This record gives sequence, structure tokens and C-alpha cells, in this order.
Amino acid sequence: MDKKAVRTVAGIAVGCVVLYWALQNLKAVGDFVGTAFALVWPFVLGGAIAFILGVPMRAIEKKLPKKLKRTRRAAALCLTLLAVAGVLAFVLLLLIPQVSATANNIGKLLPGFWAEAQKLLASLLEKYPVLQEWLADAAQMDWQKLLNTVVEWAKNGGIALVGNAANAATGILAGMMNFFISMVFAIYVLMQKEKLGRQIRMLLYAWVPTQRADRVLEVASLTNKTFSSFLSGQCLEACILGCMFAVGMLVCRMPYVTLVSVLIAVTALIPIFGAFIGCFVGAFLILVQNPIQAFWFVVLFLCIQQIEGNLVYPKVVGNSVGLPSIWVLVAVTVGGSTMGVAGMLVMIPLASVLYSLLRTATRDKLREKGVEKQKYTGEPPQLKKKV
Repeated sequence: MDKKAVRTVAGIAVGCVVLYWALQNLKAVGDFVGTAFALVWPFVLGGAIAFILGVPMRAIEKKLPKKLKRTRRAAALCLTLLAVAGVLAFVLLLLIPQVSATANNIGKLLPGFWAEAQKLLASLLEKYPVLQEWLADAAQMDWQKLLNTVVEWAKNGGIALVGNAANAATGILAGMMNFFISMVFAIYVLMQKEKLGRQIRMLLYAWVPTQRADRVLEVASLTNKTFSSFLSGQCLEACILGCMFAVGMLVCRMPYVTLVSVLIAVTALIPIFGAFIGCFVGAFLILVQNPIQAFWFVVLFLCIQQIEGNLVYPKVVGNSVGLPSIWVLVAVTVGGSTMGVAGMLVMIPLASVLYSLLRTATRDKLREKGVEKQKYTGEPPQLKKKV
């Protein structure tokens, strides 16, 4: 065998030995992977923050005068951070007074709501005597024994509760430290992204075959473009949905227009299903004040959600990432089922990248095989009837 074959066989043998050892020491492998992930997590998070901030930063940097030269990048970064902080401050300043007023209003309405609930319960007890029997059985429970059990559990779990509180405080401090490191790393990446990109390309072309390096960079460029378009489209779609709810609630003369509209716009950043969180909160707030209006709010939400899910979202987000509407829905469903909210956010642009790569590869394969276009664009061939 030549040297290349010997290296291949040796690599397979070493891989088999390592795989066998890993299967025999799963706990050690798990601990190693967890430790490694904890070490790189701040930098992964920093890269994600840099990517998100890089989308508006590029737009701002293009608008700045070229005379700034060296300070242009720093000015764009500062303006981006100020813009993001301004948006967050605007949302908080808009929501906090509304939340405070809503809490006071709910506190005033709760006594009347409780009285109505008691009347409703009394009427149900009159109509359904079985409920009275069930409540009588519940009243005969040994409440003292139940209370003693709760007290005993509190005594035994007191030390564990203190330990959990200490672990929670440590976790919060560690999270704040990781976020600080991530922000510093993101700022460095944004300030020197051209230099970092040049270094990565140098490593690729130095250690990877040229053709394969070209392919890696093509896929990376497509991924960057797709994810950037997805972020822009998702923010635009959230603003459109919030405006639709504001107009609809104003027309129907519903309360808490500002609070519910902003809340739905923020939660709509989670693809397709995020607005349901805002619907639940809005329906609860309106329910305390007017149950009939709460019912009509749910009806309004379902109508707007149908328009948004079938017309606005596939057009705005689907077109921005180049993914057909049906695959947008599939990507959101699969991503939410496997990885939750993060899966919903990542799966749409990822599916768009895979869709583009598969489409290009399929067309190249058809061209290579010499398949005529009529065969896959026209009517499918019919089965010949046997004579």
C-alpha cells in the first residue's frame, strides 16, 4: 500500500479505538464535553451577539460619510449600541407605566370579579347538587395531617432550599460574567471583522484543498446572507403584526391597546407561535375588566393570526430568506418540536440554506445526467395500458 492508504487505515484504526474508549467511558466524555462547552459558551454567545448587531451596523456604516475613515467603524458601532439600547428603553418606558396602571386597575376590579365568581359558584351549586357532595367530602379531609406533612417537608427541605438559593445566586453571577465577556468579544469581532475574516480564509486555503475551501466559503456567504435577511424580515413582520393589533383593537374599542400591541410585537419575534403568548396575556387582562370583550379579543386575534400566518409571514419572512411558504411552516414546526424557541429562530434560515444548496445540487445533477426540462416540468408520464 502507498502512504496515503496506510494513513487512511491508521486513521480508521485510531478512530475505532477512540470510539470504543468513549463508549466505555460515557460519563468522562460527558463531563469533558460539558466543561468544554462551558468554556466556549461565552464566545459562542458573543459571536451570536456580533452577528445580530452586525445587521443594523452595516446599514448604519453605509450611511456615514467616508471622510471619517478610521473612526467610521467605531461611530457605527456606538450608534448601533445606542439604537438597540434606545429601542429597549422605549419599550420598557412604554410598558412599565401601562403595567403599573393595569395592575392598579385589576386590583380595583378584583373584588367585583370575585363577587361575581361567588354568585356563579352559588348558582352552580344550586343546579348541580353533586358539587355540594364533592365539597362536603373535601371539607372532611384531615387538614391537620396535611398541614403536619407540609411542615415536615419544609423542615427537611430547608437546607436544600438554602443550597438551591446559593446555587441560583452563583448561577446568576456566572451568567452576568459570561454576558459581559460575550459583549466584549462581540465588540472586538465587530471592530475587526475584516481582519478575522482574512485570517480564517488564510487558514482554510493553507490547510484545506482549494476547491473544498472555495465551497466552504460559498456556503458561509450564503448562510450569512440568509440569516441576515431572516433577522430583518422577522423584525419587520413583528412591527406589522403589532400595528395590525393596534388598529384592530382601536376599531373594536378594546382596553390596553398600547400594552397588548407592544407585547404581541415583542413576542412575535418568535416565529409564528410567539404571538400566542401576547394573546394569552391580553385575553387575561381584558377578561378581568370585560369578559365579553375578552371573547371578541380572542376572535380578533384568530382572524389577524390567520392573515399574518398565511399572507404576511410567508411573504415577508419567506421571501426574505428565499424559502417557500410551506417549508417555512415545516421548519418552524420541526424546530419548535426539537429545540423549542431557539429551534424556531434557527431552523428557518438553516432550512433556507439547505433548500438553496439542495436546489443547486439537484439542478447540477439533472444537467449532468442530461435530463430534459420537459420531463420534470410537464405532465408526468402515463402508464401504458396492456393490450
